[in-house]
This record gives sequence, C-alpha cells and structure tokens, in this order.
Amino acid sequence: MVTPAAVEAAICAALPDAHVAVEDLTGSGDHLQVSVTSAAFAGVSRVRQHQLVYAALKNEFASAAIHALALTTTAPPTQGT
Repeated sequence: MVTPAAVEAAICAALPDAHVAVEDLTGSGDHLQVSVTSAAFAGVSRVRQHQLVYAALKNEFASAAIHALALTTTAPPTQGT
C-alpha cells in the first residue's frame, strides 16, 4: 500500500513542475487514478508521457505497492492559447 501523498511526491521529484491529483479507487491504496499535468509533456507522445510517470513510480510498482494505475497526462496550455 502506498499513500496518495507518497505517489504525488514521487512524481513531483521526477517532474518538479507537475500538478498531480491522486485518487485511491478501492480504498486499499494499490488501485489508483492519477492525473498529471507537466510542461515536460509538451510535444511528447502520450506513450512517452506515461513512461515518464511510470519511471517516477518504478519503486512502487517493483514492490507491488501499486497494483493498478489509471493514468491521465496532459501538458499545460501554452501562453496565448
């Protein structure tokens, strides 16, 4: 089990500008829904965006603290748009 705050901290350590929202879907702490917005995602494929988040959470996956992850990633809107 991992806390939503720990997931947010791990993602923000890898993507310092990230805005992260974490929801525990089952109450067990191992099925999570995560939304991440980061400038690091600008111009990057959705697959690569997800890879960046998964890399940030590699320890949590390796230890099976996270069993399932529903992930949404976006880049922030650019200035003037």
